[in-house]
Amino acid sequence: MSHDARLAALKIELPTPATPAANYVPTVIAGNLLFVAGQITIFNGELRHLGKLGASIDIETGKQAARLCGLNIISQARAALGGSLDRVKRCVKVGGFVNCTPDFIDHPQVVNGASDLMVEVFGDAGKHARFAVGAVSLPRGVCVEVDAIFEIA
Repeated sequence: MSHDARLAALKIELPTPATPAANYVPTVIAGNLLFVAGQITIFNGELRHLGKLGASIDIETGKQAARLCGLNIISQARAALGGSLDRVKRCVKVGGFVNCTPDFIDHPQVVNGASDLMVEVFGDAGKHARFAVGAVSLPRGVCVEVDAIFEIA
């Protein structure tokens, strides 16, 4: 099954790709790698999941926020690849930043929201290397930001 067909079968709605908020581009293709810039918790222009893990945001909400970041990553990837995900050979790496209190230690569980989505959409090709770290703040007050690198055909 193609990645696009799998996305449709899963009834996953991708948000409209967000435009950059500063001096950068949302994606870069270098050789056979597609780099997707950090994506925040925005859905079709609506900012969601503001706050800090360990304070106003719980782990389950944080996972949902990371999943939303993952949806934005996939949306940006599809746009960069001409409207189809079928050139994606695998998700190589995911990086997750969690806006959290100094004593919060469950960053990996939060970023699993994005990692689980990659495997859901791309199957074994969605398994990736990863980092999940805490941050004192993130842009616009969101609780999670995630970026990714894909190998493409």
